[in-house]
Amino acid sequence: MGTITLYQLEGCPYCERVADRLDELDVDYESNWVESFHSERDEVKRVSGQRQVPVIVDEDAGVTMAESERIVDFLDASYA
Repeated sequence: MGTITLYQLEGCPYCERVADRLDELDVDYESNWVESFHSERDEVKRVSGQRQVPVIVDEDAGVTMAESERIVDFLDASYA
C-alpha cells in the first residue's frame, strides 16, 4: 500500500475533520504540518497548486485533493 500524506495546520477544524475520518477508516497516513502563513506554504503549493489546507496526496490512487468535504467523500468512496 502506498502512502497518503495529509497537509494540515494546527487548530484547523477542516484539517481535523479529515484526520478524524482517516482514523475512523483505519487508514495509515503521514501528517505534514504546514506554516500558519499562506505565503510560507510552498510545499503545499508545489503539490496542489494552491496554499489552502487540508490537502491529501494519495499515491496509490494518483490523487491530490484539497477541500475537506471533497476529501472525506473521496476517503469514504475509496476506503470505507
